[in-house]
Amino acid sequence: MERNRLRGGPARAQSRRTTAPKPKDELVGLRVAIVHDWLIGGGAEHVVEELHHLFPDAPIYTSYATREWRERLDGKVRTGLLQHWPFSILRKYIAPLRIWWFTRLSFSDYDLVISSSGAEAKGIRVPHSALHINYCHAPTHYYWSRYQEYMRHPGFGIFDWLARPGLRLLVNPLRRWDYKAAQRPDFMVTNSTHVAKEIQKYYDRSATVIHPPVAIERFRRAARVASKRRGFVIASRQTPYKRVDLAVVACSKLELPLTVIGDGPDHRRLRKLAGKSVTFLGKVSDEVMAEELGSAMGFIFPGLDDFGITPVEALGAGTPVIAYKAGGALDYVAPGKTGVFFEEQTAKSLVAALHGFKPDRFNHAQIARTAQTFSATHFRAQMHAYITKALAATRQSSHQQPQKR
Repeated sequence: MERNRLRGGPARAQSRRTTAPKPKDELVGLRVAIVHDWLIGGGAEHVVEELHHLFPDAPIYTSYATREWRERLDGKVRTGLLQHWPFSILRKYIAPLRIWWFTRLSFSDYDLVISSSGAEAKGIRVPHSALHINYCHAPTHYYWSRYQEYMRHPGFGIFDWLARPGLRLLVNPLRRWDYKAAQRPDFMVTNSTHVAKEIQKYYDRSATVIHPPVAIERFRRAARVASKRRGFVIASRQTPYKRVDLAVVACSKLELPLTVIGDGPDHRRLRKLAGKSVTFLGKVSDEVMAEELGSAMGFIFPGLDDFGITPVEALGAGTPVIAYKAGGALDYVAPGKTGVFFEEQTAKSLVAALHGFKPDRFNHAQIARTAQTFSATHFRAQMHAYITKALAATRQSSHQQPQKR
């Protein structure tokens, strides 16, 4: 559980006078550090980018960062030994190396440390004098909810056969470490109601939901009116658990136009499953992605994801989402307003949903307005308010004896 539960909202203003003094920003002057598992690319990295906008002077500690992300984060990235590791596959997949690195970082010079983590970064050791807030993207997948999937596809290519017994041998001690690491932050924030339940299940902790930032604006500009929309679209990395195959099979069966964006190890199999109504575009530019999302009648989201950035981008383009009724989609798909659900993760269930899908019943402009609650601006405002309250709650309880971490 959170050590200091946050209750209630901000106090109501007592006066409407324009001469009222501007409230003091409690975050100004804080010595802040940001910590992240690795900076390669994805939704988690965008959380770090927005935290950087909140705290532009804060150093960002991570096990590995690409040149692109070093530049995007204005040279604030701090790495160590693993950045220069000669075997990148070991740096990426062997968790004990990252555990070793993160647990040896010192944060004695900081008042506030924010870890952004779906793996080992949450396990940093922060002194009692500092506040540690963890933005947990998910309990570590390869220990918990997707362990069996990682056993089938460890990600070591031709060395998968060697990785499987290693993962099987290490998973129990690594789970114990991961559980203990999840107890170290003072507060936990997460990206969806689904992940909050996973955090309670695996870590015995509560977490406040603050949805991750999504680049809504560029998709809204690409939105078309209903009369100019056609077909369906899906955009995803093509791996088995994303279940792109369900969209390909269902649209092929119904002979509905489907545009498939993305690439991955499942690509060849998907092409074999596809009928004549399915078009594969592969990887596309941001401009093409926005155009495709803004011109489709619906976006198909058949996977179970922790949150799901791309379907929210589709909402930003005014496009309703046809989603499997599970995971992060439960937070933004409102049946009849922003999309529809299908109940079972099968092609048959998706076919039934597509049969009943009525695109003319959706208000595309209203869908795009709804998506504004997932904007980067909204994320920064929510995080600012949450951190301010966490600091206040911690100061109120500072007379109590600190708990060991």
